[in-house]
Amino acid sequence: MKRVVALGFFDGVHLGHGALLRRTVERAGELGAVAAACTFDTPPAALLSRAPVPLLTTPEDRALLMRERYGMEEVIVLPFDQATRTIPWRDFVTGHLVARLSACHLVAGQDYRFGYRGEGDVERLQALCRELGLGCDVIPQVCLEGAAVSSTRIRALVERGEVEAAGRLLGHPHFLRGEVARGKALGGRLGFPTANLAIDPRVLLPAFGVYAARVRLEGGETYLAAANIGRRPTVDDGDRVTAEAFLLDFHGDLYGQTVRLELYRHLRPERRFDGLDALRAAVAEDAERTRAYFEAEA
Repeated sequence: MKRVVALGFFDGVHLGHGALLRRTVERAGELGAVAAACTFDTPPAALLSRAPVPLLTTPEDRALLMRERYGMEEVIVLPFDQATRTIPWRDFVTGHLVARLSACHLVAGQDYRFGYRGEGDVERLQALCRELGLGCDVIPQVCLEGAAVSSTRIRALVERGEVEAAGRLLGHPHFLRGEVARGKALGGRLGFPTANLAIDPRVLLPAFGVYAARVRLEGGETYLAAANIGRRPTVDDGDRVTAEAFLLDFHGDLYGQTVRLELYRHLRPERRFDGLDALRAAVAEDAERTRAYFEAEA
């Protein structure tokens, strides 16, 4: 089975990645091959620098986005371990991409580097592909709003809570995905039951505060939501960080479901209120501001 293989880490699956993935699907159609993406479970930069690199998306969410948005047929996630880190650049192409994956054509971004110490670059990749009789496309950077679209740029926006701007660069809403877990049930007692999401600890959380959001359920249904990211100081959660969403107009039990929390706009910072009545009033206002936001965007 021949494959056209897209190469990269693809964190966030942003508009720059989209250009690369679209070309991969086009080439696969022309060649009668499978459109595949080859990525890693851990950011190479994290092991090379020995510093943590928070993720915009888990490997599972990257695969989900690449399939949903760009029609990728396969997403191959490799472990970025010691063996992968030290593999010579030429061996990565000949031994893994060609021998194991049956690659007939490769697609990479112009800044793609690979192999031991990043010694492989797109010039070497193109030269080796010519030698092996493989096709190779190098995709130029995609720029938006005066700068290159990059995962680093998007992370900085998310950290500041600027999820609208992040969404423009991503081409889709930034989201968190997790299983709905049982909490203190305080929201239900106050009249606004919330879904508490268990978020993968590798994933970058946005700036603490309340967001206008949508929650997408396992069956595909969506509900508007006022979502709080933070430590919930009014109910004294200590240092525990939570992501919880008050689904507007939803009645039911979501425990155990894995849902997608799509963040559209930062409404206000997280704050401590003087008692539960003040918190209840603030949540009601957050819900109305959420409705107003989506009505204006409709």
